[in-house]
Amino acid sequence: MAWKDIGDYSDPALAFDTVCFSITFWPNMYWLSLLLAGVFEIGWPLGLKLSGSPNMKIWGLTLAGVSMAMSGFLLWYSLKGIPIGTAYAVWTSIGAVGTFAIGVLVFGDPNIPIRWLGAALIILGVILLKVG
Repeated sequence: MAWKDIGDYSDPALAFDTVCFSITFWPNMYWLSLLLAGVFEIGWPLGLKLSGSPNMKIWGLTLAGVSMAMSGFLLWYSLKGIPIGTAYAVWTSIGAVGTFAIGVLVFGDPNIPIRWLGAALIILGVILLKVG
């Protein structure tokens, strides 16, 4: 692990980055934060779905709120090192495909090949954006 030494803490945003993200333990923290943002992007529709059950209303809304906040924060951080078009495409596709898969596997949403093809095309589109 290596510590970054920026030395100027007069800018609150710079000080925040230094304190929160100063340990380098991943080759690219921006991509790691984007992947985590995508995972949290799955959490908020899941929380909203769960909040429809009377015994899960508070927990579901809490999951949705925390997931929205974390997803937004991690996306914000990833935009410091990843182009906005690429980051937004990756973020939304993780959320869309992940939520689709949970819907099919957990909640019994329709499980037909054309829907899986649509999810695969979303992933292919993001790969093409990244490669291009």
